[in-house]
Amino acid sequence: MSDPVVTRFAPSPTGFLHIGGARTALFNWLYARGRGGRFLLRIEDTDRARSTPEATEAILDGLTWLGLDWDGDPVSQVARAPRHAEVAHALLAQGRAYKCFSPQDEIAAFRDAARARGESTLFRSPWRDADPATHPDAPFVIRIKAPQSGETVIRDRVQGDVTFRNDQLDDMVLLRSDGTPVYMLAVVVDDHDMGVTHVIRGDDHLNNAARQMLIYDAMGWQAPVWAHIPLIHGPDGKKLSKRHGALGAQEYRAMGYPAPAMRNYLARLGWSHGDAEFFTDEEALEWFDLGGIGRGAARFDTKKLDHLSARHIAAMSDADLIEGVNAYLVSRGDAPLDAAGNAGLGRAMYCLKDRARSYGDLLDKAHFVLAARPLDSDPRAREALHAAPGGLWPELTRALQDASWTRETLEAGLAALASTLGIKFGALAAPLRAALAGRAVTPSVIDMMLVLGREETLARLADAGCSS
Repeated sequence: MSDPVVTRFAPSPTGFLHIGGARTALFNWLYARGRGGRFLLRIEDTDRARSTPEATEAILDGLTWLGLDWDGDPVSQVARAPRHAEVAHALLAQGRAYKCFSPQDEIAAFRDAARARGESTLFRSPWRDADPATHPDAPFVIRIKAPQSGETVIRDRVQGDVTFRNDQLDDMVLLRSDGTPVYMLAVVVDDHDMGVTHVIRGDDHLNNAARQMLIYDAMGWQAPVWAHIPLIHGPDGKKLSKRHGALGAQEYRAMGYPAPAMRNYLARLGWSHGDAEFFTDEEALEWFDLGGIGRGAARFDTKKLDHLSARHIAAMSDADLIEGVNAYLVSRGDAPLDAAGNAGLGRAMYCLKDRARSYGDLLDKAHFVLAARPLDSDPRAREALHAAPGGLWPELTRALQDASWTRETLEAGLAALASTLGIKFGALAAPLRAALAGRAVTPSVIDMMLVLGREETLARLADAGCSS
């Protein structure tokens, strides 16, 4: 049997969970979970100047909202620095790394001069093959001994075979002069120790893979399966940035997109399964494979997200939607609905969910059942109330107070009343809509009456009659 799949998501805690990072996490989660494997989380917090606990919490919160659960506790990269240094010293002892005493200003001067001459700035340390007896008593870094001929081939499951000439790879620093490990070393050691079998990450890391392979080869470790996925661009084809709108996962939560819709949409950014656009988590877990990831950059399209979000809301159970609405309210710093609000939303859901693109949209359409009397009417609703035919409210009240409260009876009764008053149904529906909801754009008046019930409907008609 093959070894179980182990993937990881390794964000740097220097800000929010970027939407591109969220997609990378999702791809890793889908690949591992769909194969009964493990999905691990590593916080790459070696940049102490920029890493913050708040950013770490924001990343964990974003992953939790997206429903991307991880196995075990998150691993702190900085806490593993002694292990990283141990590997660097092991390579030094094996003769696969060496001490370099060249000071930074000397290296910088070499590169400046090479750049001025139009030559390669690749630094070749004079200490690579120096006799240890000649080593000065001075600070040093530990560099890996990279091969200087031949090729390094990254067999990538997305990009195909990518070849790097070894004479273009430098003797990378593993350990700084203060004894701290560099990022490249830490990543390889952590992935090896965590048992990561598949590294699925952005293709901006493809060049890093060639340098990281130097460490795998030097240590005699099995390299993971590489899969470098294209970045996400905006609708204009340029790298996704603030000019394109929201960038953080939490921003999309605050805009009221359900997490299942975001998972569906992010999965389709760069990956496909035939012509499938709308799918469930179960289908995504069954279908997702590295072979379905394209090489071209994906384009973020808010209109497509809105379309998918609407389809997910229409397909979700009422109970899940109510839970989602309340979580959305809390995420915005608002109070969740009370018991009466939850009950009213549940009664109204049948006439709301097929027309909403977000939780906020759903709440907006549910205003009529969540608002308390007396209603605060918007300008268009007030116009409709003032334009109501004379005697409308007492006539409506008489027609409805003893009516059977069914769709068929209410439709027939309102149509008959409009005929009696000599007006079109729209002239009746507009003020009735305003009376029931305080707004001009609402679900149908029949749906609102059925949801509100006879007593509340008549009470709102009485309010309208008194205020008109």
